[in-house]
Amino acid sequence: MKNSMIIKLLTLLLISLYGITAAYGDEPVRRTKSGIIIIGRGKDVRAVDPFGGKAENGVRYAEAANRYKEVFGDSVHIYCMPIPIAVAFYCPEAAKEWTIDMRAAVDTIFTHLHDDVVKVNLFDVLSAHATEPIYSRTDHHWAPLGAYYAAKEFAQMAGVPFADLSTYDADTIRNYVGTMYKFSRDIAVKNAPENFIYYIPRDVEYNTESIRYQVGKNNSIVKETPSTDNRFFYNFEDGNNQAYLTFMHGDLNTTTVKTSTQNGRRLLILKDSFGNALPGYLFHSFEEIYVVDCRYFNKNIVTYAKDHQVTDILFANNVSHAHNIATSNAYFNYLTQ
Repeated sequence: MKNSMIIKLLTLLLISLYGITAAYGDEPVRRTKSGIIIIGRGKDVRAVDPFGGKAENGVRYAEAANRYKEVFGDSVHIYCMPIPIAVAFYCPEAAKEWTIDMRAAVDTIFTHLHDDVVKVNLFDVLSAHATEPIYSRTDHHWAPLGAYYAAKEFAQMAGVPFADLSTYDADTIRNYVGTMYKFSRDIAVKNAPENFIYYIPRDVEYNTESIRYQVGKNNSIVKETPSTDNRFFYNFEDGNNQAYLTFMHGDLNTTTVKTSTQNGRRLLILKDSFGNALPGYLFHSFEEIYVVDCRYFNKNIVTYAKDHQVTDILFANNVSHAHNIATSNAYFNYLTQ
């Protein structure tokens, strides 16, 4: 009796500190007060965001892609590639009630796309590699390896060349703890650092240029300046929690990459931070790549695309961003501003 009372008190204490707890085989599963789902224990613990997107917001995202196809016509290929977040592949059965069915949400987006918008479905591709480190355990982003498989699927749909990962140089940032410790404040995440491995292409020349933005309230742009440090890949020391900024040093820029690939194909990527990891795998695939973040752009997208002779436009937002009405509204606004 005394032992059972102690267990009950400890359980209540855990719920008070961390939120709701559940069991998943021999692995603990819990939800923090901020809603983050913590899976497992020890060095392999994983933190994931639940998904809670509204179906009507996904429809609006599809309508944005459709509108771009109407505006640009047959001269530009339009692709819609909603990127699943980690909970789609690593959520235990015991925690399924804490998140919404993401595959069904993406199917709704695809159902509302016009036939001439190319659907890039990543669920089967990423599911096939889910036992590999395709998503960070301690960060809300996917890992660079996940972006590689997504870029490969997109390249196949676009009918462009694609270089195998064996032709890349791997670089590793060790003892990385990403954003999920900040979001969850769960000490188990902090105590489970991981390797952040990214891949730098060989046998292709590329030149990177950026316009860097300074933002004010509500992410409004108050200043823009040409970058004086035009790199695509940035190096971080072991233990740096900013490792995902390896790609273009983050979101606060519009980036142009001109490559030695000569095939007349010029790609415009419309993205959030998940999309930052994609362009580096496409230097063998496109002559030029333009990268626009859905939160930081102040030009007319039609003029911008025509000025740069864009042939392909890829919507590459993570599924949560795709279900954020502000994302779709921004894409509509870019057509008229």
